[in-house]
Amino acid sequence: MLETRFPRPPGDVGNPATWPFPVRMATVPSATADRIVRAWTPDPALLDPFVAVAHGLIAAGARCLTTSCGFLAPYQAALTARLPVPVLTSALMQVPWVAATLPAGRRVGVVTVDAGRLGPAHLAAAGAPADTPVAGVEGGRELHRVLLGDGTALDTAAAAEDMRDAVARLLDRHPDVGAVVLECTNMPPYAPMLRRTFGLPVHDVVTAVRWLVAGVVGEAAENP
Repeated sequence: MLETRFPRPPGDVGNPATWPFPVRMATVPSATADRIVRAWTPDPALLDPFVAVAHGLIAAGARCLTTSCGFLAPYQAALTARLPVPVLTSALMQVPWVAATLPAGRRVGVVTVDAGRLGPAHLAAAGAPADTPVAGVEGGRELHRVLLGDGTALDTAAAAEDMRDAVARLLDRHPDVGAVVLECTNMPPYAPMLRRTFGLPVHDVVTAVRWLVAGVVGEAAENP
């Protein structure tokens, strides 16, 4: 987990009620959302703390690991090289998986907390095409401000509007988008609304982690 204080409604990666299986959470000191999102490449000073926290979770019984920020995709190779259990750093890892399921002429689009900061390194680390369409919520009034400013209150109705507007922009600019991946681990609470509104598959960190856990522990993923 990044070091944050903003609210985490049900559906958020950091809310235990999101998960149908037991979870353990631990914070990486000094790994703030602003620090991670505004870095173009992995911060070497944070890699060892992430590894140390991960080993603590593994010692406590964790059988697979995820993170609380999709911008950690560039850490994927380093973490899998140093940890003995499966690691999924980012919902972005789903982009090539989902692309393989789409009809001809359709591709995956990404919604992120800040489109100006999601760069080629993040997409490449996830195996996503460099020309993947991306839209962010930085133009909205709530979600970007709260998450990167680490606010203590969140208007979920306003955040939902930000999400709806971001997907609408994505589809307006790229009408060939046939599915959406939400980069930000705080966006899954709005995925059901997006599916209903736009009639497209929407994937996020919750869909990715449920897939990972089902493979690792089988029926225990559904029967804690």
